[in-house]
Amino acid sequence: MDESPGVVDLLGVLAYAELSAFLQMAGDASRFAPTVGERAALGELAVAEYAHFRLLRDRLSALGADPEAAMSPFVEAFDAWHTQTSPADWLQALVKAYVGVGIALDFYREAARHLDPSIADLVDEVLADEDRSEFVVERVRAAIEADPAAGGKLALWARRLVGEGLSQAQRVAAARPELAELLVEKAANDQAEISRLFARLTEEHGKRMAALGI
Repeated sequence: MDESPGVVDLLGVLAYAELSAFLQMAGDASRFAPTVGERAALGELAVAEYAHFRLLRDRLSALGADPEAAMSPFVEAFDAWHTQTSPADWLQALVKAYVGVGIALDFYREAARHLDPSIADLVDEVLADEDRSEFVVERVRAAIEADPAAGGKLALWARRLVGEGLSQAQRVAAARPELAELLVEKAANDQAEISRLFARLTEEHGKRMAALGI
């Protein structure tokens, strides 16, 4: 296998992220969706997450890595995050699928910026969230329009999701230094680049919050 441990770690963490997102969204569709139509719509998004998982699993295999072994170091952190941020209702589930998952995945998108274009393109493909964004934004904005008080509650929920997501990313980075090195490879001794990195992450989060109207 020619790829560095950092690349295998990146694909492994993303593969488990997509698998756990599939399971979370499928469960939320069953527990919280207010109609059969909404259950089916969220289920379709969950299926898309599973397709992304398969792409990553297959690329790991093509690189000569064992997909299960590549994912296993990240199971505890992701499972703990999902447990700590279990939604209580439909709107919380939607915000988690958009804001909470998004902030964590932004870190891994940044890490992929330093890799071979074929890996970076794969990461961009599996992290694309246009359909999920449209689905969530439409429903959350409609709910806030109908009940403005819901916006404040969802803003608090979003802040909690981000805090837990950042803590999760820090735990992963501490446990897998090769993965952390991908993120800071070009910024290790460049405070300006580090500042730009966090500015990009903050900007993307701000865009999501603004899109939701919270």
